[in-house]
Amino acid sequence: MTDFAAIAEGYIALWNARDPAQRRALLARQWTGDASYVDPLMQAEGHDGIEGLIAGVQQRFPDFRFRLRGAATGHGSHVRFSWSLGPDAADEPIQGTDFVELADDRIRRVTGFLDKVPEGA
Repeated sequence: MTDFAAIAEGYIALWNARDPAQRRALLARQWTGDASYVDPLMQAEGHDGIEGLIAGVQQRFPDFRFRLRGAATGHGSHVRFSWSLGPDAADEPIQGTDFVELADDRIRRVTGFLDKVPEGA
């Protein structure tokens, strides 16, 4: 049985990993080689594309961290969870919900939605 919480926690850990080598290791372990990511602002294909996308978000928001909001849920090979992005010890100005498709308990496709984004972010 798929551990939906572990999938979501691993996903958040990847987005918070500041070291490129650590991000690549997490991608290799948790994501399929043909993985893709898309949200209203960005899209990427494969480990290199996704790692570069995450590095870009970290450069834009250097003092922000991702956090899970609530519990991950899912059925079969699909997982849904919400997250927030913001500085430590403060309200998170950015929030979203991601829908993940798995293949062999690894992330194959992410479709992200931005639920809350301040103007100018």
